[in-house]
Amino acid sequence: MDRPIGSIVVTLLGTGTPNPSPRRFGPATLVQAGGLDLLFDAGRGCPIRLAQCGVPLGRVAAVFLTHFHSDHVNGLADLWLSSFIPPAWGGRRTPLRLFGPPGTARMAHHLREAFADDIRIRMADEAVPEEATRMVAQDFPVTGGVVFEAAGVRVTAFEVDHGVHIRPAVGFRIDHAGRSVLLSGDTKPHPNVLAHGAGVDLLVHEVCALPMALAGRPIPRAIADHHTAPAEAGAIFAATRPRLAAYTHIVQIAAPDVAPVPLEAIEAETRAVYDGPLILGEDLMRFTITAEGVSVGRVG
Repeated sequence: MDRPIGSIVVTLLGTGTPNPSPRRFGPATLVQAGGLDLLFDAGRGCPIRLAQCGVPLGRVAAVFLTHFHSDHVNGLADLWLSSFIPPAWGGRRTPLRLFGPPGTARMAHHLREAFADDIRIRMADEAVPEEATRMVAQDFPVTGGVVFEAAGVRVTAFEVDHGVHIRPAVGFRIDHAGRSVLLSGDTKPHPNVLAHGAGVDLLVHEVCALPMALAGRPIPRAIADHHTAPAEAGAIFAATRPRLAAYTHIVQIAAPDVAPVPLEAIEAETRAVYDGPLILGEDLMRFTITAEGVSVGRVG
């Protein structure tokens, strides 16, 4: 894909939840800027979505993790292990860089131990260089700050609130050539999203809709209390005024006897407090950010 010079291209690889849905894969977002392919979270199926985008797995320059819930990391091993297999869709010859809050380096170390036999076999049988099999993992402080800077691309992490027991948890802001993107990560409404999201070109935020019939049930209520409701997200969009707001990680809580809140109602609840541009994200939706604005398309 030809990208305009100075642009940022954001592709929603996975907009789902732990629910194993063929329509919405696990949380993962591809950000392309400055000639770099950067992956934010690595949920279920992200290598498949990258292939659909025409991005060889070995070309991913770095992976950034928001937190350690399994639906955000369970595609990481597949991405890493498949990226150094020799065919063109893999082909990595240098280590995969991995950035995340404290615990990231420990996870990478144990993944290498878990797959030691596969690595040994690939090196012996397919002449994969040992360097290509490595993950260079870097923990950054949960308080955040600039965690990556290369090719004119700056990635800033900031702390968010995904619940008292789900710490650390962060969001990310990506800046390049005067353009900006904010990825909220999984969070309840948090002042850091407002501070880092003010005036960005694209603000991609999670959302969780709880049916009124489930509001009094402990488990659905607990899930909702870890996330941002549509009206709360709308208030965030209204305060930050991005050029475009988009939803991802769309949590539609349901039960055998209660239907989920439909997407149309999620949009309506958001619109009750926010009148700006809004997109309900889908897998393989693509946003191209230039000085002229933010255009929306779809892979394929």
